Amino acid sequence: MNKRLRTGAIATAGVAAVAAAAILLPNANASTDQPAAPKTLSAHSATQLATSLKADLGDQSAGWYLDSSNGHLVMNVLSEDDAASVTAKGAVAKVVHNSMTALKSGAKTLRETAAVPGTAWAIDPKTNKIVVTADRTVTGAKMATLSKATNGMGEGMVTVKRSQGEFKRYDGGDAGSAAGGAGGAGDAAGGAGDAAGGAGDAAGGAGDAAGGAGDAAGGAGDGGGGAGDGGQAAGPIGGSAIFGGNARCSLGFNVTVKGAPAFLTAGHCGNDSKTWTADQGGSQPLGTVADSKFPKTDFALVTYDDTAAKPQSAVDLGNGSTQEITKAAEAAVGMKVQRSGSTTGLHDGTVTGLDATVNYGNGDIVNGLIQTDVCAEPGDSGGAMFSDDSAVGLTSGGSGDCTAGGETFFQPVTDALKATGAEIGAGGGDASAGGGDNGAAGGNGAAGGNGGGNAAGGGNAASGGAGNAGAGNAGAGNAGAGAGDPGAGAEDPGTGAQDAGAGAQDPGAGGGDALN
Repeated sequence: MNKRLRTGAIATAGVAAVAAAAILLPNANASTDQPAAPKTLSAHSATQLATSLKADLGDQSAGWYLDSSNGHLVMNVLSEDDAASVTAKGAVAKVVHNSMTALKSGAKTLRETAAVPGTAWAIDPKTNKIVVTADRTVTGAKMATLSKATNGMGEGMVTVKRSQGEFKRYDGGDAGSAAGGAGGAGDAAGGAGDAAGGAGDAAGGAGDAAGGAGDAAGGAGDGGGGAGDGGQAAGPIGGSAIFGGNARCSLGFNVTVKGAPAFLTAGHCGNDSKTWTADQGGSQPLGTVADSKFPKTDFALVTYDDTAAKPQSAVDLGNGSTQEITKAAEAAVGMKVQRSGSTTGLHDGTVTGLDATVNYGNGDIVNGLIQTDVCAEPGDSGGAMFSDDSAVGLTSGGSGDCTAGGETFFQPVTDALKATGAEIGAGGGDASAGGGDNGAAGGNGAAGGNGGGNAAGGGNAASGGAGNAGAGNAGAGNAGAGAGDPGAGAEDPGTGAQDAGAGAQDPGAGGGDALN
């Protein structure tokens, strides 16, 4: 080939190669610049990532929530540049208008100008607004005051909705409802001759089901069910009934303080009584209030009277099993949670708002709460809200019930732990420990559980006997349930057909005292 022609051909080929490279390289670069797919995260992992991203964003942070349907962290941001940064770290970015600083300022304005009983508000990162809820009592002048405050903040900052219920602490109500969503007098709480056991029946004719020693009520470690047998705890745990004077609440979480055993419950419960027992009659002392805060916040720390006690760090699931609690966790909007309480047992739902304020009336205003769509009723106060093995909240109050539904507010456990110096799970506690002082089924044991507590609440009448007549007080653990024992005999004034402690007229189990 002519040298000049060959040189031209080489030059032409070189130009073509360069052109091809110019086409291919941008495409190659584009493939490596594609945003990373959002990470699938647990609630705990999402909280950790959100905390890191909030630190990076500073005052440009606008809140976040967990999309529980796919496990994605959704981070609110104020600019496209911030969105790119958030996306690069595995979260979903959502550009919004209101910063978290602005939302918190709006909440402060509401506290100062709209302190109306029957109202609540929380920051909702999903809508990037403050959601105000007014219960059915907010009418007339009260509604006018609320409307004036919210209208001045602008539609882009706040949303107002109505609740059909009435905001209240879950520490009151008539005995019929409080003593048992699962049984009024004569039903699960034990009408004479039924669950409470007519003489000689379930409550135990001499030597029968209430437990001739070692029988169904549980000679130590037998049919009454040490927790190792039936999966129940050997002592009071999250959701168990606790009694103080004329009040009934629920235990939140067992904790330790400088190595000493204690438990958390609601602060308004701690204000009700300084001493707490596992039974309505007061024969099974538990502990003494060491610290109680309400209103403003809502938690109490109760130290066990028995300093050698090792209560299990767990929550009652209401089906004979428990959920171990190993740590505390911050709530996140979108987080799936469960709540256990002595009136209504176990219910689940979702966190819907944070940093909530609730005005229960009479000056009882509580700030910094967790808002949820989980139901609760009187007697559930102080009970445990948890997510898997993490303690999240203590039941405070709300509106509605577990028939119609409603909203419930919870004191964050992390704040209560920080304020009291308590630790979750450090006390251990052996769930399989039967026998002991109170016996496997007696006292605070598994089958009798909380004496009048569970049966009076209607939740566990079948396994606990009915109230004070059940395995709890009449069982092997306390009165001994011997064949001729006045604690369980057929003519037993405490458990027979005329039982004043568990019969239909029982003010503790059937419907006398106002319950928490």
